[in-house]
Amino acid sequence: MASYRGHLAFAGALGAAYGGVALWRWDLDWGPALLAAGLTTLGGLLPDLDSDSGVPVRELFGISAAVVPFLLFRPVYETFGRSTEQTLVILAVFYLFIRYVLSDVFKRWTVHRGMFHSVPALLIAGLATYLLYPSDSTHLRIFLAGAVMLGFLSHLVLDEMYAVDFMGARFHPNKYAGSAVKFVSRSWPATLTAYLLLGLLAWSAWLVGAR
Repeated sequence: MASYRGHLAFAGALGAAYGGVALWRWDLDWGPALLAAGLTTLGGLLPDLDSDSGVPVRELFGISAAVVPFLLFRPVYETFGRSTEQTLVILAVFYLFIRYVLSDVFKRWTVHRGMFHSVPALLIAGLATYLLYPSDSTHLRIFLAGAVMLGFLSHLVLDEMYAVDFMGARFHPNKYAGSAVKFVSRSWPATLTAYLLLGLLAWSAWLVGAR
């Protein structure tokens, strides 16, 4: 399978292209364009949250712990009576929970190349971005969700490419073939949980779009 650095470089190149197209062809401001480039790169690393190696998990949960509270600032601020102090305390709790509790749960309960390496997981990542991003612009939310999904897809495709050993005109799939771009895993509880979460997020996104 592709290395962590390989995924980072490939997703980074895709992010630069995605942001560049938005900047030059779609007349988007440089802020959303660069943010999309960064989210594409991050999306290319997300499937490695279930990695057996400590480096991807530590790096990704460190980034996620910082990004999620940032995205939640406005809704939390408005929910708690526009109190800056209460908002900062709640966001600090989110940071600690993601950085230490959630990361430990992932390391204990996820299996590498499990349901986190799948098409439903790709859609979950995109829908979560769409719902969490603090903007009233549906087009901007879709654009950024597309960035995350593009990066996520690049990871899955690259893993599948590395699961094929080319021997001249013939190719031989190795033991990892079919383990990245899939719709179900060997664990039915993991598969059921993924589809339940996907359904919940899709329903929430539909409600947001219907407003």
